[in-house]
Amino acid sequence: MKACILTIGNEILKGKTVNTNAAEIGRMLYFSGYEVYRGLVVPDVKKEIGQAFRSLIGICDVIVSTGGLGPTFDDMTMSSFADEFKIPLELNEDVYKEIKTRTESRGMEMTKEREKMALVPRGSIILKNDVGTAPGIEYKMGQTRIFLTPGVPSEMRSMLSLIQKEIKLKDSFYFEGSVVILGIYEASLAPYVTKLMEQYGGKVYIKSHPSIKNGKESSLEVEVSAKSDTLENSRRIVGEVLDKIRSIEREIKSH
Repeated sequence: MKACILTIGNEILKGKTVNTNAAEIGRMLYFSGYEVYRGLVVPDVKKEIGQAFRSLIGICDVIVSTGGLGPTFDDMTMSSFADEFKIPLELNEDVYKEIKTRTESRGMEMTKEREKMALVPRGSIILKNDVGTAPGIEYKMGQTRIFLTPGVPSEMRSMLSLIQKEIKLKDSFYFEGSVVILGIYEASLAPYVTKLMEQYGGKVYIKSHPSIKNGKESSLEVEVSAKSDTLENSRRIVGEVLDKIRSIEREIKSH
């Protein structure tokens, strides 16, 4: 099963904001049993947002977007998605009442900008925002489940556990672990990694992350991940491979 992540916002593209949302969404999707197949970042431009959603429909079983659900002029994810697929926007009365109550309790006026956050595509399932104001939504299009979440990290995060409960696969379990190796270069380890990947026939993924320790000594974090039909199997495979990597480390250093 494949999943895709769509991040919306000029602030991401120009480097003002680091895209931590995509990282958190990606982790949630992997631990829910999905392969994250594609990640897109688009600006606050209606055509670009709409086309991004369209490009992912049919490719991914699950799409999670983040950003563009607020009250400002450049928050246009809801309307861009709706316009692209010709879905009418409707005022959700429950969301409207909640926004109005919250707004007035703070002594503020219910403006058209705030009302805009209660406009959702017809047929949407509302995802409650426990931290902020703008709701998220779930929308089902054929076999694809689409989730729109806010861009504020704490607000997006408040919806992730709910989304995970909805999409968690019951027969695909992800597990990962890592080991740090000192004094061995990535190129020296690479042939052994290739052989291990072949030995496990696609059941395991091994990725090395090189760095320099204390300004001079090479350091490799070797990450091992696996997916299986049970968490126990995934954990066992990762443990086996990590043990073999430690043996390889000793072998290389003994030469």
